[in-house]
Amino acid sequence: MENKNVSSEKESFHRDAEARVATFRYDKPSPNGKPKDVLTMVRSGLLKVLVQIVREGGENNLHYHTRSETAWLVLRGKAKFYGVGDALLAELGPQEGIFLPGGARYWFEKVGTEDLEILQMVGLERGGAKRINVDAHKDWMTDSHLQVY
Repeated sequence: MENKNVSSEKESFHRDAEARVATFRYDKPSPNGKPKDVLTMVRSGLLKVLVQIVREGGENNLHYHTRSETAWLVLRGKAKFYGVGDALLAELGPQEGIFLPGGARYWFEKVGTEDLEILQMVGLERGGAKRINVDAHKDWMTDSHLQVY
């Protein structure tokens, strides 16, 4: 027979989690003149789901993340992901993705004239991730912009 306190705690655990169930939707925002937009779709203690809209000049710098792993999926457009020494890691089109474990150094850019719309799914360790820049920021990057990814 299960202890009533354990059963009550378990039910409370489930109800708390179920109260946080949420749906989300992605609609591409209107252009704002910036090289990149980042839309947060989901943010919890262990998961971030974002969509990045990359326009001309919106490529990022060589960097890596600690205490997180990231999967990317191209929704629209094309992307090239590079590693150290600009070694090509992947060239991706719609419905293609790449997994980058924590510590993997990378940067990416859009390919062609079409905006890149790319889904970023980040699994976080407790305590959050940290971005480490290997190369200097691009001119368009700001500290406040980088805090979202």
